[in-house]
Amino acid sequence: MSYQKILVRATNWVGDAVMSLPALRALRERFPQAHIAILAKPWVADLYHREPFCDEMIPYTPGTLAEKLRAARALKPRGFDCAILLQNAFEAAAVAFAARIPERIGYARDGRGALLTRSIPVPLPGEIPTHERFYYLEMLHRAGILDRLPENDRIMLDGAPAARQAGQARFEALRFGPRIIGISPGAAFGSAKRWLPERFAEAANTVARETGSSVAIFGSKEERDLCASVAQAITAPVRNFAGETKLGEFIELTAACSVYLSNDSGAMHIASALGVPSVTVFGATNHLTTGPTGPVARLVREPVECSPCMKRECPIDHRCMTRVEASRVASAALDLLQ
Repeated sequence: MSYQKILVRATNWVGDAVMSLPALRALRERFPQAHIAILAKPWVADLYHREPFCDEMIPYTPGTLAEKLRAARALKPRGFDCAILLQNAFEAAAVAFAARIPERIGYARDGRGALLTRSIPVPLPGEIPTHERFYYLEMLHRAGILDRLPENDRIMLDGAPAARQAGQARFEALRFGPRIIGISPGAAFGSAKRWLPERFAEAANTVARETGSSVAIFGSKEERDLCASVAQAITAPVRNFAGETKLGEFIELTAACSVYLSNDSGAMHIASALGVPSVTVFGATNHLTTGPTGPVARLVREPVECSPCMKRECPIDHRCMTRVEASRVASAALDLLQ
């Protein structure tokens, strides 16, 4: 098996994209001389541009069927000999098929098996390790691209040092001090994943008081008010960046943080992959399947009888979050900073 030009269809969401990083790193190690292009939606594209597995970014923005066909036609003359479809949708296989890419590899999902040249059975529960990063690694393994799963399967961004340097320059321009606590109090999945905003503020105030830190708060534009409520309760120097940063800017600023506090979210995955000491409050979701990896990631959770429920909204009293005190998160953060 030898490929010279590989097209990777990236996943559509930041958390999934981060968890696919070990598979992309393993793909580069298997084909060190190949040209690897990443076809990605704009909101995840900035994740890849500093990574050694990425030779080229191809923006993927079509909405209508006609636009998707035009995107496929644009890919056809590029001469890709293999498409790795990390995204599970029928559309991903249809575009690769319409582009006449001769080898099309992906999981047999969403009725797309007939469009794939190598249709990989989806792993059954218990067949692979629990964490979702193995879902992407196993696809390469079952396709015969990997003889075995790599020994170093940790989720990490190799471009972290460059991102950190750029982020430090950004913070310096904004006259932030050298120690910065990053906070992401939101979570796109739903309110069940969100720890109480006032406790984020309380934990940040404790850490800032002990370390002389400033506080940077991040979120989407839809989370601007939520982040503002946290900012109002912060007694240290603080700025609310919610809705003000694109993904690339967020990555740089996060890389420059001394410690990061968050819920289970895309921000958590990025902070952990950057090697930033991070503390994550888990409740409704499963920390074994989507938790951060690495030696400087800490989880704080209350093992109540209904967790993980995987619900978007809590139907009872949100006990998995309300029973987590701010002191536990602050203590975990201070331990990481020692």
